[in-house]
Amino acid sequence: MQNPAEASKHARNALTLLFCAYALSITDRMILSVLFEPIRLEFAVSDTQMGLLGGLSFALFYATLGVPIARLADRQQRRLIIVFSLALFSLMTAMSGLATSFLLLFLFRIGVGIGEAGVNPASQSIIADYYPKHRRGMAMSVLAVGAPAGMMCGFLIGGTVSEYYGWRAALYAVGLPGLVLAVVMFFLLREPIRGNSDEPSGTNSNTESPGFLASVRFMFTNPAMRQLIIASTLTGMGTYGASTWIPAFFIRVHDLSQSQVGLLMAVVFGGLGAAGTLVGGKLFDRFNLKGAGLGVRMIAIVQVTVIPFALAAYAFDSLALTIGFFIIPALAGNFFLGPSLAMIQTLAPLRMRATAAAIKMFCLNLVGMSLGPLVVGLISDALMPIYSDQSLPMALAALSVFGVWPALHFWLCGRALQRAAAQQR
Repeated sequence: MQNPAEASKHARNALTLLFCAYALSITDRMILSVLFEPIRLEFAVSDTQMGLLGGLSFALFYATLGVPIARLADRQQRRLIIVFSLALFSLMTAMSGLATSFLLLFLFRIGVGIGEAGVNPASQSIIADYYPKHRRGMAMSVLAVGAPAGMMCGFLIGGTVSEYYGWRAALYAVGLPGLVLAVVMFFLLREPIRGNSDEPSGTNSNTESPGFLASVRFMFTNPAMRQLIIASTLTGMGTYGASTWIPAFFIRVHDLSQSQVGLLMAVVFGGLGAAGTLVGGKLFDRFNLKGAGLGVRMIAIVQVTVIPFALAAYAFDSLALTIGFFIIPALAGNFFLGPSLAMIQTLAPLRMRATAAAIKMFCLNLVGMSLGPLVVGLISDALMPIYSDQSLPMALAALSVFGVWPALHFWLCGRALQRAAAQQR
């Protein structure tokens, strides 16, 4: 039997490697937004075509293929699925730099989406087997820090390398390291025993993997799980919408250059987002020790609290005041990431964890990634004839007020968890 010190070492190694894989996937995804202009000019394509390159097509393949790959992860070795997926999206990113036409680049980006679809659900399932319930929120938050860390790398590497060596070199710079990491993970990442960190009885003791329809039925008939998915999906709409349009907001309203915006986004939103992800996971674990559902209700309160700060950030003409008011939303905006990942793994049966993560990912990414930026654009276009450049901050402000809706569902999730705990007593 493995001693506690050795088990803890394997858990830390796994979390470190999976964090790196997730961060690289976000880097490969986010870097394209920095490279839009040189790519558009070289291939002489429209903004609509560029939007398709970085938006719906990627989200569609990334979200839909995550489900069947996760079904495989619930039955087969997850480490091999992660290694193969990492190698695939890294190779496709590097090969994007070789594209000689817009269509070829479009196909390579589809390949990136397919590869990334296999990393997250299997990674979350592995972490759930390494970390027990009372430590799972923080562990998932460490993994989730890969999102802001990857965003920082995408903005900084993409902007710097592209400026000096061209957009193709930037894609090589972020794609090739992923191939090296895939080799390292093949030798160092260990496959944990399923259910290793869970209680021997209860929902998570299932030994058979349920069918897909049974998985969907379980997730949407379980009150806490249903509210959690709705809350996460709606929060994703706000997050994706804001992260897509805030750079344009700084350029249009505050006259910043692209390099200045890239640095600002990396430092303020990337750095504070990373810190907030860890803080949110730590607070979630602590509140849950005091009572069932308290951690999720904490997220609901935070989401409502940040709304006035975001509204003030969009209202002022002063750059210093705008950045100052953005500090709280940037810090607290990612509070939900780690806890939502942890809750899915805790509420799902043992052999359904990767599938549950993929179903949540499908809703979050397909709805959030597709509709969030689109809704902001539609509102901004509708207000443009009247308010000119102020139409975009007004659209973003409307998106901030929208945050009350997901907060309500996080609160209802907490109430459902409290009721379930009371029934088990």
